[in-house]
Amino acid sequence: MHTLIIGGGIGGLTAAALLAKTGHDVTLLEASLEWGGCAGKFQRRHTLFPVGATLGMGFEQGGLHERVLRLLGKEVPLRLLDEVMVLHFPKRIITYYRDRKQHLDSICGHFPHVDKQIRSFYAELWTAAASIRKLMKPLPALPPKTAGEWAYLLSSLSPEHVLLAPFARATLLDRLRAYGLDQESAFIHVLDGQLIDSMQTTSRHVSYLMAATALDIYHEGAYYVEGGLYRVAERLVESIQENGGILKKNRRVVSTKKDNYWIAVDQRGNEYSAQHIVFNGALQQLPSLVSGLSGRHRAMADVLTWVTHTLYLTLDGSLIPDQFPLFQQISADSMSEGSHLFMSISAPDDRLRATEGKRTMTVSTHSSPDHWSTKEQYDSYKDRLTEKMLSMIETVYPDFRKAVMVMETGAPKAWERYTLRPNGFVGGFPQTVRHALFGSLSHRSGIPNLWLCGDSIFPGGGTIGATASGIHCARSIAPGLFEL
Repeated sequence: MHTLIIGGGIGGLTAAALLAKTGHDVTLLEASLEWGGCAGKFQRRHTLFPVGATLGMGFEQGGLHERVLRLLGKEVPLRLLDEVMVLHFPKRIITYYRDRKQHLDSICGHFPHVDKQIRSFYAELWTAAASIRKLMKPLPALPPKTAGEWAYLLSSLSPEHVLLAPFARATLLDRLRAYGLDQESAFIHVLDGQLIDSMQTTSRHVSYLMAATALDIYHEGAYYVEGGLYRVAERLVESIQENGGILKKNRRVVSTKKDNYWIAVDQRGNEYSAQHIVFNGALQQLPSLVSGLSGRHRAMADVLTWVTHTLYLTLDGSLIPDQFPLFQQISADSMSEGSHLFMSISAPDDRLRATEGKRTMTVSTHSSPDHWSTKEQYDSYKDRLTEKMLSMIETVYPDFRKAVMVMETGAPKAWERYTLRPNGFVGGFPQTVRHALFGSLSHRSGIPNLWLCGDSIFPGGGTIGATASGIHCARSIAPGLFEL
């Protein structure tokens, strides 16, 4: 049974590695010259930059990445973070602690007038997250599309999961309102800073159950990965090769057709036949490659999502303050573009990313595709947004620009060229009540033997979401042949 996987991001690599492990005949085509997609890397002389994702989750015992890597017999170098990140706001600086009690005491110390309400709110949120986390072991696929998927979902549920039912249509703001916290704008702003990065939306619209998972996951374990998260992609590639899978870079699929088998054609005119195709990319790419897509998958393929503007900086390590946090958020009073940044810097001793005396940094902000629609807009806005982001950093580190040796920008067109995502869309669809959980997009495309994975597909964005969707594809193609 031959499976062709289009796209060498984390989801596609996971599906390929698991299928190859079972003895399946697998070919994976990647359009670029790097593995990992939005969790990949690029190099400039002696410095290396993670393309997008930097902060690692899911590597704790029983975490999704840990389970996949353990099954494949692979490891990546990790540093568990007791202080996950530092959050900078105009009137306060908050350290996000891994320890739940320490984190809660810290948060309440900043908002003592609502101490009791915050503690009650987090008690509920962490209880909900713990219940959801128990579903990560069986990992049922949502929304269930077959009798088998319904049966597996129902067998995965326990009585405690029934208690989550009243929250299924709730937003995070609904639950904040239940605890009298809906008018606490400064506290909500702290939560929104985490949610915009992970859920692509804020407390007003985010699914409460998805938000509970996102706000709790750092406490399960957050990690600095030496070099970057591309190391996960490298381990998956090694496993695929060891188990006989075929991997090809610089192979951009330009068309597909279905007869008795699938036929895919790359930009060089090469044809690949397969019984199954797994597509790992942004859903917006799919209509140009596949005919017959219908239903919600086709409708959502026309939906615009966030783009990102990213700064890639090489820094003079001697000018970086001592104890400079590896991960930080800087937020103004709003979540507007350039007013909320996520920063990650290489560890001082990480020689994979920079030579002695230098460090690399990525700084990103969300942006609307409306700002980048014409060339005149694009060039002007790139310069203005870059300046705004640098100025935001200077509100926290006034002499920051003195440390900058080299700077490159990753505006939406750069992301489009690198990932082939139309307009440079990243992060998947916002995890609103409408689009999360049972409203998510299934890995089943509705077209026989065409499977979907990546951040557009349940459970959503991030490397954990991409991994989960890759697992679902592999399970559907090779049911019962592997256990995680």
